[in-house]
Amino acid sequence: MSRQREAVARTAVLVAAIRAKESERDDRLFDDPFADRLAGDAGREMLERLIASVGDQSTTQIVVRTRFWDEALLRATRAAGAPRQVAILAAGLDSRAYRLPWPAGTTVFEVDQPAVVVAKTELLAGEQPRCERAIIGVDLADDWSGVVQSAGLDPGAPTAWLIEGLLQYLDEDAVRTLFARVDALSAPGSVLLYDVVGKTLLEAPFMAVLRQSMAEQGSPWLFGTDAPGELAEDLGWSSHVTDIAEPGNRWGRWHAPAVPPDVRAARRGCLVGRPGRGCLDRLLPAQHRPVLALGPGHDLLPIGRYGDEHRLRAGSGTPYPVR
Repeated sequence: MSRQREAVARTAVLVAAIRAKESERDDRLFDDPFADRLAGDAGREMLERLIASVGDQSTTQIVVRTRFWDEALLRATRAAGAPRQVAILAAGLDSRAYRLPWPAGTTVFEVDQPAVVVAKTELLAGEQPRCERAIIGVDLADDWSGVVQSAGLDPGAPTAWLIEGLLQYLDEDAVRTLFARVDALSAPGSVLLYDVVGKTLLEAPFMAVLRQSMAEQGSPWLFGTDAPGELAEDLGWSSHVTDIAEPGNRWGRWHAPAVPPDVRAARRGCLVGRPGRGCLDRLLPAQHRPVLALGPGHDLLPIGRYGDEHRLRAGSGTPYPVR
């Protein structure tokens, strides 16, 4: 494993520590009973250093992102005719297979570097996932398409994809290649969720401390775009962008007002998801659309690909039960 890939993998313990800290709050947005175990001393120490250098605000976006993706995945898999296979790319120490109330028949494919998936499996030994769980140890920089199919993913059936907290660590060519591989495996009815750092945000002077910190630990942030939906639109998917500040403020966890959607280069996080090919209801009700965040102004993107033979209907607005 290269030094950079190893460093990126280490950020998983930091994210787990942030989720563990959120789970201790009385007003928590989610409950992850496995996060503290997964974070370990290394994750807790990384979180302490992060807060000391850039403050608590940097952790809020990951908290909001986690809740939004939780709800997006559950709604995507609960609708009639919806995907029953979920693929989480760069899954890290994500524990959704264990903590979310998945519909019967759901299989969650967790794809990450071999050392990461082995470590997580060992840490959660004895725990029972709440779905079928397929762990796939492969470097996403390689051609992983055949590996996930060998593990049981059916490219002829719709898939709910989640790419969380990864794209900023890749260069643009690698990002484009990753999306092309997802696209090739996505049947009509598939849903794609991903977060990406806005280019204007990435290059903002106030981000210099965070960028330097990430570079020093061997995991520099390389990619950002102020047109996040185009990553999928260029492959024939459809998208809709919503400022992350809208749900963040509604939950009392955000730090700034929403920016009008026509301000292209704003320092903001966004939600993207639009009915595809003129045949669908919205996947999520407006008040519960998924949101993204890796840092202030990350773009949150639920993207849908739908064929005429598939029709997904919005679920209820009731939040999922925390565990």
